[in-house]
Amino acid sequence: MTNALWFLLVGGLLLTRGLTASLFKNMPVTPAMVYLAVGLLVGPTVLNFFHFNPLKESALLEVLTEVVVLISLFSAGVKMPVPVKLALWRAPMMLASVSMVASVGLIAAFAYFALDLPLGAGILLGAILSPTDPVLATDVQTRHPGDSDQLRFTLTCEAGMNDGSAFPFVMLGLGLLGLHELGESGLRWVLVDVLWATAAGIGIGVAAGMALARWGRKLRRLTPNQTLMNDFLGLGLIGVVYGLSVMVDAWGFLAVFFAAVALRQTELKQLSADLQNPARLVGDGSSAGLPESLPEAAAVTISEQSLVFKEHLERLSEMVLVLLIGGSLFIDSWSWRAVVLALFVFAVARPVSVMAGLLGSRTSWTIRSLTGWFGVRGIGSLYYLMFAIQHGLPEELALELTQLTLIVVALSIFVHGTSVKPLLSRFWRFRQPKSGRHGGKVQPPPD
Repeated sequence: MTNALWFLLVGGLLLTRGLTASLFKNMPVTPAMVYLAVGLLVGPTVLNFFHFNPLKESALLEVLTEVVVLISLFSAGVKMPVPVKLALWRAPMMLASVSMVASVGLIAAFAYFALDLPLGAGILLGAILSPTDPVLATDVQTRHPGDSDQLRFTLTCEAGMNDGSAFPFVMLGLGLLGLHELGESGLRWVLVDVLWATAAGIGIGVAAGMALARWGRKLRRLTPNQTLMNDFLGLGLIGVVYGLSVMVDAWGFLAVFFAAVALRQTELKQLSADLQNPARLVGDGSSAGLPESLPEAAAVTISEQSLVFKEHLERLSEMVLVLLIGGSLFIDSWSWRAVVLALFVFAVARPVSVMAGLLGSRTSWTIRSLTGWFGVRGIGSLYYLMFAIQHGLPEELALELTQLTLIVVALSIFVHGTSVKPLLSRFWRFRQPKSGRHGGKVQPPPD
């Protein structure tokens, strides 16, 4: 495909997406489904205008997916509507830990016994396919920073954390394949890849997010007329946090998500304190122009003002990457092994792991069931796959894992995309009568 045709294709999709934005809200399809269909049409599956080879372009695709996931994790983090408290965050924390372990184990066992893959490859495949995607799951995620719907909060928070909690299992799989040092009896893996990398990533993220919120507040108080470039501040926070994490062998995905959470929650605490004492907001002690409510005041924060730009980047990146997925698939890519694996992931591994993670919790069975179904796989899975390939995955194994992963992601886009709006509309319609009480809102479980 020539450059001119590429510009024509991408430009046409952008125009179509922009002109039909309101139509997608009422149609049982998602934008990702359209992008994938177009990719399949112009790719080797149908017209063969172009073919994108993930193996040859793994270095480029690793960087692209890495950047997209980081932006999406930041966007998810600043939308968290409630403080980080165990009572409120218990469900997503269990999904990102217990459910992650269960999902990786189930997929690894299926790959080992049913697909005849080596144990290390099975664990690696489990780590690749277990995280829910923060990029493609926008229809089931928190829509804005004030959205307190419990289902959306749980899914958004889980997606923000499990893209980092899957990393130790990626390293375990690579280690069992001889591509990463695990240490004697796996001791190095436990101490470094699990404990240190997780704790350090969360610590770096929280410290950096709180620091930026406080610096921004000081600048606004000292020089009320000074303009801050909030988009640059948000992107800069992502870059600094991720760079520091990589330098000290911490999980950068966790760090970026918690940096965004800390930034947002710190700013909300500051705004709450300032609204109780208006004279602290401006240098001369005047309360002129002071917003009357916390939601109005929140609009001046770094997290709120940088979110719109990042959501636009996220949508553009989603279009490009999903097009490439469609352009990577041949007709013979749709093997029975890949299709059966996808069905196992959707119908067994995800629901069972969710039920295991939420066992004993006060989460309603309706929310458990919907959470167990809406485990969208996408760009995060592609990143982990490219990461493994770049770490020396043998070519034959890399080809097989690539075909399996691409089919699971493609089927997830179609299967979850067609079901998300009807199921959620039905869920929220039945929850609406309870909105006058507490139905659907994020809250701690009752005693």
